[in-house]
Order: sequence, then C-alpha cells, then structure tokens
Amino acid sequence: MKTLLKNAREQKGLKTREVAQILGIDQALISKFESGTRKPTRDQVLKLASLLEIDLETIMVVWLKEKILYEIGHDEFALKALLVAEQEIRYQGNPFKKKLSTTLQKVLDEIDALKSKLDKCRQFDSYRVAQALELEYTFESNRIEGNTMTLRETDLVINEGLTISGKSMREHLEVINHQEAIAYIKDLMQRNSSINEREVLSIHNLILRGIQPEDAGRYRKVQVMIQGSSYLPPQPFLVSKEMEDYFIWYQTNKSSLHPIVLAAEMHERLVTIHPFIDGNGRTSRLVMNLILLQHGYIIANIKGDYESRMQYYQTLETAQTKNNKEDFLLFIAQIEKESLERYLTIIGQ
Repeated sequence: MKTLLKNAREQKGLKTREVAQILGIDQALISKFESGTRKPTRDQVLKLASLLEIDLETIMVVWLKEKILYEIGHDEFALKALLVAEQEIRYQGNPFKKKLSTTLQKVLDEIDALKSKLDKCRQFDSYRVAQALELEYTFESNRIEGNTMTLRETDLVINEGLTISGKSMREHLEVINHQEAIAYIKDLMQRNSSINEREVLSIHNLILRGIQPEDAGRYRKVQVMIQGSSYLPPQPFLVSKEMEDYFIWYQTNKSSLHPIVLAAEMHERLVTIHPFIDGNGRTSRLVMNLILLQHGYIIANIKGDYESRMQYYQTLETAQTKNNKEDFLLFIAQIEKESLERYLTIIGQ
C-alpha cells in the first residue's frame, strides 16, 4: 500500500501537502500512509484512488489484504478462518446489481453489434466526417441551451472565423468554446486520462471561458433551481462533497457497468448535482461523450429541436424526482444507437 500510494503521487507530480489539501486529509496522515505507520480508512482509500488515478480494484485488494493480515495474520487459526470465509463469500456471490430491463438490454446488444461492425472498419474513418459530426454536436448542444445560431452560422464561426450579424458575443463564444472543449476531451481520450475533478473543472472552464470568467472552472457558491423542474439541487456547501462522491462512484463502477450505462449515469448524476452556476448541461454531455469515446464508441449527439429537447428534459426530470433512471438510460442508448447507425452509413458500411 505504502509503495503504491507514494509511486502514484510522485507520478502525478504532487507533494504530500498538495494531496492533503485537495482531499482534506491532514498532511501528517498522508506521510504516515506512505511510510506504512498508519492505514487509511476505506473512504480515504477511495479518495486517494480517485485523485491519484490508481485502479480501484488494485488498491482495494491491497488495502483489504493488509487489513486482513493486521487483524488475523499471526493467529494460529488464521488460514482455517480464511478458508471458511472464502466459502461463505463465494456462497453469497457478487454484490447485488440492479438488473437492466429487457428493453434497455436489447438496445445495448444492438449497440454492441454496431460497435463491433465499426471496429472492423476503422480504416474508413474520415477526419472530414468526424469534423462535420463534431460541428453538428456543437450546434445541437448549444441549441439545447438556447443558442440561436444555425448550423451554417456555427460552421462560419468555427471554420471561417466570421462574426455573424445579429448574434450576441456570448453566442459566438459558446460556439468557439464548445468546439475547443470537444478537442480537449478527444485529447483526454487519446491520452487515456482518467475522469477526475481536475478534468471536469477544465472542461467547464473551457465552456464558460470569456463568458463568465469568474465562474469558469469553479463550483457554484449559491443555491440554484434547475429551470423547468421542481427538483432542488444540494445546498451550496454540499457541492464539493457531492462531487467528491461523484468521482468515488465513478471509480467504483467504471469497470462493472456497460459503457453506455456508465456514460449516461455520469451525465445524469452531474446534472443532478448541478455543481456550476451555468454550463452544467454542456459539461455533463461532454463528460458523457468522453466516456463513450474512451470505450471506442462515437459521440452521442442529442438533438436540440423541440421534441428531442423535451424528451431529454422529461427523462432527466423523471430520474431526478422519481429515482427512476430507466427512461433516461434508454434515451441515451437510443441516441448512441442512432449516432452509430448514421456514422456507419456515412462511411459506407
């Protein structure tokens, strides 16, 4: 454990003081964890794994091993007790996981078949096609949030550097910022960077850069209500704790959930926390698509027309107010399926 923690911290270029400050753990404790004179709690292990980008299974196995050895390692009946415990653990089976509905599982199976087809024809990937689809994504994601630029105007701003008469400076910046945020998540995908607080704040910083610089890349300090919903997000002082739990949830579940479900869950959870004054929707969709790209899928582009937007908002509200995520998970899965089908058609497959 001590070597694992120290090596991971040094690879990240962090000092024990910086780790302590970020996680809210006393610096002396961090030093004791690395020297082996003190064992972290389970909660502390999860925080350290998230910050230092240590594989959760690896660090949990090491932590549990040391915990077991500390408790019973020198007892004469230790081995016999471990054998009995192993039998009981096997009997109890894996922790309960919510079973996916037949409808959702069917769509996921169809998506996996499409992805398998895509994987076989990656040589037909086209930079121009990807560029065009990313342009559409910027257009649709901004349209959901009320940006009035057309697809053609979005193209002119991004690719020609033109200013559109009658459109506000904010709308121009929303277009430019979102396109840069797409480039950023693609870079994270290529570097296989783990999703953590720093990356999410960086994505948000790009979204609000030049629009609300005082709020860009920073959690909100006031309470807000999601427009069009009776759902009230956590009190402001709980935002940091909610986000801490958000990243712990990701580390805990990233290897066990279907990538589509994982991406949709991370989107819904971030929007529900509503950690920012503005830009929550765009940031959540970018985090979702980062996960999809990391797993070899393509960008799931939610349309900004009235019907699609209303379905999107309604399924989100159902997830938030009724604790029923089925409709939202299915909605995202359908969007990804349609996006894959379209992409395969464009490249002639």
